[in-house]
Amino acid sequence: MIGRLNHLARKLPTWPLYIGALIPPAWYFYAGLTGQLGVDPVKAMEHKIGLLGLQVLIASLCVTPLRLHLGLNLIKFRRALGLIAFFYIVLHLTVWIVLDVQIMSQIIADIYKRPYITIGMVAFVLMIPLAATSYNAAIRKLGRNWRQLHKLVYPAVLLGGVHFVMLRKGWQLEPLLYVAAIVVLLFLRVPMRRKVMRPT
Repeated sequence: MIGRLNHLARKLPTWPLYIGALIPPAWYFYAGLTGQLGVDPVKAMEHKIGLLGLQVLIASLCVTPLRLHLGLNLIKFRRALGLIAFFYIVLHLTVWIVLDVQIMSQIIADIYKRPYITIGMVAFVLMIPLAATSYNAAIRKLGRNWRQLHKLVYPAVLLGGVHFVMLRKGWQLEPLLYVAAIVVLLFLRVPMRRKVMRPT
C-alpha cells in the first residue's frame, strides 16, 4: 500500500497545490464582501486565513515523520506546503495591517505592547529567510547550511501555535490541541535509535 502511494506521489505534480491554495482566501474575501463572515468580516477573514497558514505549516511538518515512521515519501510536496503556508501568513498579516488596524503608529504600538502580536511577528520574521531561500539556486549555493537555516521552521511553527493560544484568550481546547500536535510532530522528527547492547 505504501509503495503504491509513493509511486503515485512521484507522478503527481506540485503545481495544483499552488493553484488550489488561491481558492480559500478568494472565498473568504468573497464571503466577507457578501456578509457571510458575521458582523466583523475583517476580523473573521484575518483569523481564518491565519489559521489556514498554521494548518498548512503543520501539514509540512508531517512530511518527515511520515517518511521516517511509515515509509510514505511526500518530500516533493514539502517545499510547496511551506511556501503556501508563508503565502497565507503574509495574507493574514496584510489583512491585519491594511483592513483592520490601518494606522501605522497603532500597528507599531500593537507589535510592542501586545505579546501575542509580538510572538506572531517573530514567527513571521523567522519564516522570511525560509521563503526567500526556497528555490533550487539558493539550495545549491547554501549547501549544507540550507538545512540548518530551514530548521528555523521549528521555532516558527511553535511560536505560531503559541500566538494562536494567546489570541483566543484563556485556555481554550482548540489552540491547545494545535500546540500539542506541533510538539508531537517535532518529537516524531527524531529518528528512533536502537540501543546497542554491550556483551556482558
